[in-house]
Amino acid sequence: MGERLTTGEICTRSVTIAFRETPLNGAARLMRENHVGCLVVVDEVAGQRIVVGILTDRDIVTSVVAADMDPCAVRVGEVMTTDLVTAREDDSLIDLMRTMRRKGVRRVPVVGGQGELRGVATLDDVLSILTEELGLLVEAIDSEGERERQMRR
Repeated sequence: MGERLTTGEICTRSVTIAFRETPLNGAARLMRENHVGCLVVVDEVAGQRIVVGILTDRDIVTSVVAADMDPCAVRVGEVMTTDLVTAREDDSLIDLMRTMRRKGVRRVPVVGGQGELRGVATLDDVLSILTEELGLLVEAIDSEGERERQMRR
């Protein structure tokens, strides 16, 4: 990792996807099988997977289950979030965190120049990096104390 972390460096490259016409029960099954809380919804355009939406487990619960709708009769495109928040691979980690906070999202598809899917950055990814950085700070504090003890002997 570089000194200035980018979204591309921390994002997950292996992304579970769905299409607009995927039945909702099939989408839920994909989430369960892949142990993920969201699917990035894409359209295939000229061999590229273009991000058009995101479907979260919360979308399924609030839009379908709580509304007593039949998940077999609903398609992903009917309940996915289309007011999409995306990030570019070269966006800084701090910019990603600001975007997540400002927009109130935990998962952000990472896209290339034409909106093609490159990965997904999640709050878990960010927390993992921050945990590592905080650990380094704790080690610096501990080593300072050890250095001082060595000097005072």
